[in-house]
Order: sequence, then structure tokens, then C-alpha cells
Amino acid sequence: MSNVDPQELAKFSDLAHRWWDPDSEFRPLHEINPLRLDWIDQELGLKGKRVLDVGCGGGILADAMARRGANVLGIDLAAKPLKVAQLHALEAGTQGVEYREVAAEELAREMPAQFDAVTCMEMLEHVPDPSSIVRACAELVRPGGAVYFSTINRNPKSFVFAIVGAEHVLNLLPKGTHEYARFIKPSELAQWCREAGLDVQAARGMEYNPLTRRYWLSADTSVNYLLACRRPE
Repeated sequence: MSNVDPQELAKFSDLAHRWWDPDSEFRPLHEINPLRLDWIDQELGLKGKRVLDVGCGGGILADAMARRGANVLGIDLAAKPLKVAQLHALEAGTQGVEYREVAAEELAREMPAQFDAVTCMEMLEHVPDPSSIVRACAELVRPGGAVYFSTINRNPKSFVFAIVGAEHVLNLLPKGTHEYARFIKPSELAQWCREAGLDVQAARGMEYNPLTRRYWLSADTSVNYLLACRRPE
């Protein structure tokens, strides 16, 4: 439980009841979810895979991966969003998804090399030691398996777009959602991955047009980006 920020847990717990409202503070997550889901599915082929979603929150990605045929375990340390995720799965009749309140590091000791793939999306920038999460993800995936991260780059452009624009101008996110100092450069994340024994396979940027409210994947990793890794056989 040491690698957790109580303020971050409280922030997302207070909004838990709004997690599945597509017009709430979580609208951006709902809007980028098809992009993340399709990218992972194309890279991995979700059907029949055993997948772990680290920092699953209210289960938006975990639920969607289960609907693509994966057997999904979502984990988080915020109890309220997990209850929301469980309730949504029950109400929606989603098969093949379960949730646990457990730290990634603890689960890595309990279930090493047990998953075909591990996803960790929009979570690394919210913990005190993101490299510890990367190591845990590397331990949890089986040899030959895949690990997918998404987070926010750290540079002047990302400060303008992800904090000033998203939180203060466009009101896409609640003010204080992100802390600039916790943003992670792709080179830093790639280094943590290599140190954890993962091979970096691909990087993709995620862009947004505020006029059309459209998101798309590109080669521009200057703000939001995704990283695909593989654990060697």
C-alpha cells in the first residue's frame, strides 16, 4: 500500500458514482476507450486471452475488453470505483470480468506470469513510484505476453494541452486531475520497461480536436501516448 497517493484515491472515489455517465467528468475516458480497445485488440487479439487491467477504476476498459471475448481481472486500490465497476458488470450482464482491490506489486507476488496481457492506462501519472508499477506489470505477464501503457508526456506542449486546455479552458477534466511534475516522458517510460525486462514494440500518440470532439491515434507522442511492450519468451 506504500505506492499510493491517498489524495488521488479520494479524488476518484468522490466521483465514483459518475464513472459510467458518458457526459460526466469521465467523458474523455469514454471517448478514447474505443481507440484504446481497438489498438489493443489489433495488437493482441483479445478473444480468449487472460488480461489484467491495472488501475481499472470504474471498469470502462476492463468491461470493454471482456465484451471482446477476453477473460479480464481489473484491479485498483480505490474501493468505491471498484464497487461501481462490479455493479455495472452485473447490470450490463458482462461476462468474463472480475474486480479486486489489490496493489499491482502485491498481485505480482501472488500471481507471477499468469496473464497473456497487462494493461495500465491513464494510471502511472497518479502514483508516487510509477516505475514500481511497470516492474509489477512485467512480472505479472507471462513470457511472450504483452504489456500496454498509456500516460502523458512531460513538456511545455503537454502542460498547455493536458492541464491548461483540458482542465481550465475546455473543462474536459476537473481542475486538479493532473499534476505536471508527474507526467512521464516516453524515454523515461521506455527505460523503466527495459529495466523491468520488457522489449518496447511500438509507441502511438493520441490526439484530440476540440471542435469536432474527435480523438485519433497518430505518430505524435508529444501529449498523450501509448506504449506496447512484450516480455521475451
